[in-house]
Amino acid sequence: MKKIKVNDNVLITTGKDKGKKGKVQQVLPKKGKLLIEGLNIYKKHMKAQSETQQAGIIDKEMFVDISNVALIDPNNNEPTKVGISELKDKSKVRINKKTGEVIV
Repeated sequence: MKKIKVNDNVLITTGKDKGKKGKVQQVLPKKGKLLIEGLNIYKKHMKAQSETQQAGIIDKEMFVDISNVALIDPNNNEPTKVGISELKDKSKVRINKKTGEVIV
């Protein structure tokens, strides 16, 4: 089970965007990377690919390492550490390690 999923709100803890919050758009679990909406933007020089796309400098969102973000708990809107717990019916859920509450 993944600790951070698509559409979760996260806080960036290190780097140039430290302290900013955003919504997760994509998760690459094998690489340990996240794509966060509107954050970690870099300039990229592009060639013209076809008649529809012009050449120039575009702003592109880049991936962030999963260790550089903290999940924002939807119950209290604070950054938290996430744990995995197994319920009595053998299903796994994400929990807030500090309070022990289930994260939906």
